Amino acid sequence: MSVRRLAEDQVQPVNFAFNEANAAWAEKTIQKYPEGRQQSAVIPLLMRAQEQDGWVTRACIEQIADMLDMPYIRVLEVATFYTQFQLKPVGTRAHIQVCGTTPCMLRGSEALMDVCRHKIHHDPLTPNAEGTLSWEEVECQGACVNAPMVIIFKDAYEDLTPERLEEIIDAFEAGKGDTITPGPQIDRHFSVPEGGLTSLTEEIKLVRTNLEAPAAAPAEPKADTAQVPPSNAAKPKTDAPETDPKLKTPLTAPKAAEENVKAAEKEATGVETKTEKPSLDDKNRPAAVAKPETPDDLKLISGVGPKIESILHDIGIFTFAQVAGWKKAEQEWVDGYLNFKGRIVRDDWVRQAEALAKGGEAEYIKVFGKKPR
Repeated sequence: MSVRRLAEDQVQPVNFAFNEANAAWAEKTIQKYPEGRQQSAVIPLLMRAQEQDGWVTRACIEQIADMLDMPYIRVLEVATFYTQFQLKPVGTRAHIQVCGTTPCMLRGSEALMDVCRHKIHHDPLTPNAEGTLSWEEVECQGACVNAPMVIIFKDAYEDLTPERLEEIIDAFEAGKGDTITPGPQIDRHFSVPEGGLTSLTEEIKLVRTNLEAPAAAPAEPKADTAQVPPSNAAKPKTDAPETDPKLKTPLTAPKAAEENVKAAEKEATGVETKTEKPSLDDKNRPAAVAKPETPDDLKLISGVGPKIESILHDIGIFTFAQVAGWKKAEQEWVDGYLNFKGRIVRDDWVRQAEALAKGGEAEYIKVFGKKPR
């Protein structure tokens, strides 16, 4: 766990006081807890103080401790334990918390942090020159299914690409953060599958069969009029499909089931399911070149390993300049050929390749603030 300390004395204000509205709110909040349990209000009071002043000061900690009859050290322990509390000044218009835990990391959070380094400041928890923006890497923020994501103040912004995060940062910098809708930043409703539902898209009707118990037993006929049908009497015909006696459910032919799945997917997504790679003769395939005497080390691009580099060589991609020149259609062709599902855009291959082609590792460090790979 990282060490968290209060800001230096020279930036600490001498006093702290809640404004009139927040003071009334704090008093009402304390009264929610039973007598002798008022210390349970420490976290909401610290959060309200941070929302008022932008960060948690030493004077704030001492004032809240006095309000709750707590030792100063106990409130300090709470403030330094939870990363939601900022212990020194942060951006006044936006403090961006980038999730760096495994699901977000696998979906491109490193590229989001590169954007923050480039547009705000190379170092986390350090405001930009104007003091309006800052950022930091944090642990899981609970939106793994829509990774990668960030939190700005109390709102989560999910399914981000580097380009979209740049737009969000620019909006907050211009004082227009309220124009950005929180939540998924793609065509996704909350956490439903990307592209729409792919299963349970239509009502399933259960077929009653003669193997199921009847809803109501028929009245027994009188003994003197009962007629016993002959043992070889023909069984009544039924339109119910053949069933498995053990499962008591209709059997479906495998081929028909496969067609049903394809039809449902097409109805839900508007496109037919395709599993084949795009054709090598496709017009959108990037132009290939003959293998140069010394090919570029494509593995320097984040997201390209030895296996992917070998596949790129097989289709005639050997240099950073080739990757840097890919247009959208060419990126989509390579993405489909590698079955990456958007990874090329998320990992920002083109911008990485542009930097490497322009000035090698030195240019890469200048753009992204770190060494390649």
